[in-house]
Amino acid sequence: MSATLSTHVLDTAVGRPAAGLAVTHHRHDGTAWVHGGDHTTDDDGRVPRFAVEPGTHRLTFATGAHLGPEAFYPEVTVVFRVTSGHHHVPLLISPFGYSTYRGS
Repeated sequence: MSATLSTHVLDTAVGRPAAGLAVTHHRHDGTAWVHGGDHTTDDDGRVPRFAVEPGTHRLTFATGAHLGPEAFYPEVTVVFRVTSGHHHVPLLISPFGYSTYRGS
């Protein structure tokens, strides 16, 4: 089975994409988290599709560097399951909250 993953980060406090945000990917191998790669959002706040194996995955977003030292959530970690096909994980951030969902 082949699968792909992408993400898009939007800063709802300012109404713009979160460009230049560091995103770290890990996959759980059944025993431990295995580093899958380091990414940075583009000018549109996106990390384009990249290939992954089906299973449990984790994206860690370095939100504090974007939102500043007063941000309540300096880091956001999202854990989710990947099956075959494409999976898109949007993240909406602001200094005092965040939201995510399975996108298309």
